[in-house]
Amino acid sequence: MNYLSVENISKRYGVKELFSDVSFGIDKGQKVAIVAKNGAGKTSLLRTLCGIESPDDGRIVFRKDIRIAYLEQEDSFDKNKSFLENALDDNNPSHQALIVYNKALKSGSDEQMNASLEKMNELNAWDADVQVKEILQKLGFENHDEKPQYLSGGEAKRLALSKLLASRPDFMILDEPTNHLDLQMIEWLESYISSLNSTVLMVTHDRYFLEILCDQIFELDRQTIFQYDGNFSDYMEKKSMRDEQEQTEIKKAKNIYRTELEWMRRMPKARGTKSKSRQDSFYSLEKVAKKKIDEEKLEIKIKPERLGTKILEFHKVGHSIESKKLVESFTYMVKRNERIGIIGPNGSGKTTFLKLFLGQLKPDMGKIVVGETVKFGYYNQAGLSFSDDKRVIEVIRDIAEIIPAEKGKKFTAAEMLERFLFPRDMHFQHVRTLSGGEKKRLYLLSILMSNPNFLVLDEPTNDLDIYALAALENYLTDYPGCVVVVSHDRFFLDKLVDHLFVFQGEGRIKDYPGNYSQYLKDKDKFELSLPKKPNKELAKEKVKAESTEDKRKLSYNEQQEFKKLEREIKKLEDRQKEMNTAISEGKVDDPEAFYLELAKLSDEIEEKTFRWMELAELA
Repeated sequence: MNYLSVENISKRYGVKELFSDVSFGIDKGQKVAIVAKNGAGKTSLLRTLCGIESPDDGRIVFRKDIRIAYLEQEDSFDKNKSFLENALDDNNPSHQALIVYNKALKSGSDEQMNASLEKMNELNAWDADVQVKEILQKLGFENHDEKPQYLSGGEAKRLALSKLLASRPDFMILDEPTNHLDLQMIEWLESYISSLNSTVLMVTHDRYFLEILCDQIFELDRQTIFQYDGNFSDYMEKKSMRDEQEQTEIKKAKNIYRTELEWMRRMPKARGTKSKSRQDSFYSLEKVAKKKIDEEKLEIKIKPERLGTKILEFHKVGHSIESKKLVESFTYMVKRNERIGIIGPNGSGKTTFLKLFLGQLKPDMGKIVVGETVKFGYYNQAGLSFSDDKRVIEVIRDIAEIIPAEKGKKFTAAEMLERFLFPRDMHFQHVRTLSGGEKKRLYLLSILMSNPNFLVLDEPTNDLDIYALAALENYLTDYPGCVVVVSHDRFFLDKLVDHLFVFQGEGRIKDYPGNYSQYLKDKDKFELSLPKKPNKELAKEKVKAESTEDKRKLSYNEQQEFKKLEREIKKLEDRQKEMNTAISEGKVDDPEAFYLELAKLSDEIEEKTFRWMELAELA
């Protein structure tokens, strides 16, 4: 049964054509995703389908008897209503009954209460009550009767998603539904949408989401739609085959075109005898031969500054905000070229943790030591603050006109913009004309241009298209510095990180050796093997005053202990590396005993490393 029919629609803004003569259909129960490069017009296409914008040509027809809901990038809510009231749909009879019932509860009127109970029973609205509250709870609104005095962008997006899911529409249109969700929320959303019979059309860059949910993918490219049956893996395979086939056709057309062009250029006398059909065929052939496939790829070849041996050390660091413990007694020494992923629920302290070692916050207890050669590059959502009136090239020239790259090469600001998929005709555009993803790409370039050797990335994947994400992953894989990344993109974490800092709440942070998929597989066993609270005895001796006027020197016995600790830590780390390899290769015979040993090993390394740090300060 057809739910949506799109016939020959076109849309342009001024001279820029987003899509032209686009046609497709979506049937009941299908789950379809639209993928494209940033700025190609994905959101404009969704808004056109929803009637928020009008197409320049063509027509859009939805089945008449279906309920349609659209999740926009931004939404607004009534601050005088509770989260629950905001999530209820005025057009849904069961939700209307719930609204009346909740008012009757507050009124204390027996007459209103009896009438509302009768309506609730008649519509069986009790199920809807349970469903709405469960959705709110899963998306982070524990106290659903609370009123949203202030909503961050992320909270507004989650509340809008709650309202859409609670309304149980027949046709969902979702614009970046996973933005601002933590990993647990994303996994729940995947499962929830999979269980529904609703038809879904979405734009998302989450590749696991595309893999698990979709049965068809539309690629918006060169102002038209290419349709691929299957999930994300099928799309990548079929797209590659289509690109190869198209390149072959163009090459073949070019060979024939040279011959036909010579024929067309013959003297005018011969032209009258030419076959009309052959002339028509020539012009069709010319179109194919001159077709250009957009093979632009985001290139990142910026050379970071040299990184010394001392990088970043945490000495029993603790921090709380308004009596909420976010970091407790955390000790760790970051090594060269480490790639660390940070995961945990929203509000567990991940961003606060980054701000501590970046120096934006001071810890309540303990000490953080940053090496002298460390140069941080910090990418965070709040840092995107370009002036709308600035031109694109001015943003980059404000940082540097010439940028050093690999192998002694140098690039101008204009050349760097082109490598980041900003063609020359975009360089003098105002920042306000860029799409959200283009602004994020420009922001990322501005950070990398400062040549940092320690990248700190807080949700870097939001609004980047899948092509930019792939390029960023490839760059970070070969990046000769340290990387710490907070991300809800599971594909990104799997491809990039060596191990994870798992934020468990109440300030507890544990190191898991492996990527996100490995952690998810071993999660229950890993957490069972960990102590409920962080190890309070990381060292047998307590740290003395952090600074004294006259620091004593190491005794002979302490010098020997210092050297011995270096050997022991090296031996333990080698063993840890062996065990990590066993995990990645699936060579674990007794998982329970294995993870117990791994947990003990991690604690022993922490204890000895902390003692080594104490002695190193004296040395």
